[in-house]
Amino acid sequence: MSDAKQKLVKVATYGVLAVGFVFAASSIYRAVTAGPATVPRKGDLVKAERLILPQRPGGDPKVESPEGDLLAGNGVVEPYGKETKVAAAVPGVVAAVFVQEGERVEAGKVMLELGREPEKAALVSAEAGLGQAQAELAKVTAGSRPEEIDAAEREAGASKARADLSQRVLARLEPLGASGAATGDEVDRARLLAAADLEASKAAAARAALVHRGSRSEDVALARAKVVTATAQREEALVRFERLLVKAPSGGVVLQVKFRIGEYYQPTGVEPLFVLGDTTKLRVRMDLDERDVGRVTTGSPAFVTADAFPGRRFNGKVGEIGHRMGRKNVRSDDPIERIDTKILEVLIDLDDSKDLLPGLRVLAYASAKKD
Repeated sequence: MSDAKQKLVKVATYGVLAVGFVFAASSIYRAVTAGPATVPRKGDLVKAERLILPQRPGGDPKVESPEGDLLAGNGVVEPYGKETKVAAAVPGVVAAVFVQEGERVEAGKVMLELGREPEKAALVSAEAGLGQAQAELAKVTAGSRPEEIDAAEREAGASKARADLSQRVLARLEPLGASGAATGDEVDRARLLAAADLEASKAAAARAALVHRGSRSEDVALARAKVVTATAQREEALVRFERLLVKAPSGGVVLQVKFRIGEYYQPTGVEPLFVLGDTTKLRVRMDLDERDVGRVTTGSPAFVTADAFPGRRFNGKVGEIGHRMGRKNVRSDDPIERIDTKILEVLIDLDDSKDLLPGLRVLAYASAKKD
């Protein structure tokens, strides 16, 4: 390496060492003169003042706890009889929606229809098959018509008359054949004709008797079995047709309509078709902290407050206490909230629930049990 390059390397090395020495000395000086770590410096206070945002009008005031020995917890408003998630038994495309949110419906009201053209065609075919089977049964059980009976009797009478005539002709020819006045061939033909006419007469008489008796019992039983089969097929087609109509399982108010016309519904999905509830009376499902479960009792006075109605209390009482610990139902927006805390569900029956809406988050308070 040349002398010039060696000098450049030495100068660079000394420069780096000098900068490091100055930085170290500065750090030591600041550490010594900074004072206690728990006391903020004036510069930090000024900087913090610049970062504090002014509070917006009406925004998030501090919640003051009511006075008294009270148990508190987050809660959510719900219908007294719980919400009903209405679903269909089969998938399909929504063809019509007959209700809207906020509408009160009675039990059995048709709320929605899924597309059912194939099921309608199957029902029409099944009804036609039932009509055919019923007509066949009526035919075999009604027996022969009067015209058929009259025709059979006349045919039997004509056959008997021909048989009698053949017998008389044979009776006259037999003596003539014995005397030689008639040939043996003539006598034989008369004998055969008489026998044939006699059998024909017997057959006509049997047919007339059959017409009088009507259908056989086996034919009637077969026709009835066909009617039973056709009826079952029609009922099956009707069930398939009607289950595409979604009806209200109970009376209440339509809280939510989840699907619209043209959307595809799948029963295995997470969303129901409707959310239905009876809002004539409301209650609050309160999350009671596990530390307070021994201080709550049924019938204790309670009330709830809501940010939407400042200064207003909705009074009630503890109507039911859960029997098993579980996870929180209501989460606040506080980033430091513990989510692993176990809670006990406490149901508060409200005496006055005017203006409250199902799903509204509230703060619930219940009087603690006296020791």
